[in-house]
Amino acid sequence: MPAVSPRALSPRARIIAVCAALVIVLFAVAALAPLPFTVAQPGSTVNVLGANGGKQVITISGSGTRKTKGQLRMTTIAATGPEATVRLGDVVSGWFRTDRAVLPREAVYVGDTTKEIERHNADQMRESQNTATSAALGYLHKSPRDIKVTLRLADVGGPSAGLLFSLGIVNKLDGDGRGGDLTGGRTIAGTGTIDAHGKVGAVGGVPLKTQAAKRDGATVFLVPKAECGDAKAEQPKGLRLVPVTTLDGAVRALQNLQSGGAVPHC
Repeated sequence: MPAVSPRALSPRARIIAVCAALVIVLFAVAALAPLPFTVAQPGSTVNVLGANGGKQVITISGSGTRKTKGQLRMTTIAATGPEATVRLGDVVSGWFRTDRAVLPREAVYVGDTTKEIERHNADQMRESQNTATSAALGYLHKSPRDIKVTLRLADVGGPSAGLLFSLGIVNKLDGDGRGGDLTGGRTIAGTGTIDAHGKVGAVGGVPLKTQAAKRDGATVFLVPKAECGDAKAEQPKGLRLVPVTTLDGAVRALQNLQSGGAVPHC
């Protein structure tokens, strides 16, 4: 069959052909061009009652501490680096996978260079550690002048471990307040920022963090109440979601898990 000359096409057909060619070119360029997104997946979890990198995460001096049982695991997400190239194929694949999330790069990283981002995350972690200590000691009515708390968590930045740090300090000093362990021997995981007054804040990435928690043996996940909807959207089977808004509420929920009292749920 002889080829059809472009001149033999009607004006409308030529316009459609040209537009189709442009669309194909645009799709090809989009598929190869780097995009301002980050692809995240479930990250590591760390038991704040134990050691990480060969060092105890929580060290307390100036007061006796308890021998703890169970685990309190803070959770993270693992995201492509700030200088990584994310293309259209990565974005499309991430949208169709429950163990991936596609996020705007600016929602994950603050800063223009790797060093700026690392410095920002380290600053947030230090602030989180300080406020977590203040919240825990305030909850226990203990003076920071008498008790020194040192928190070490290598290679993890940001503020999202605040709640778990506070719970870890409370558990080491006071347990469940009734002679037992706050975990009840369970593996408890969670996430959430905390301020010096014990208020818990949202953090983002909760569906990925619940997957990390389940993978590492958790049966209970403490989630900022404002993020219950996100947590339920991809809730792993067998993982109980417990919404919290304050440190006091989180401690009470863990106490009630053991005693059979009322425990909030998402």
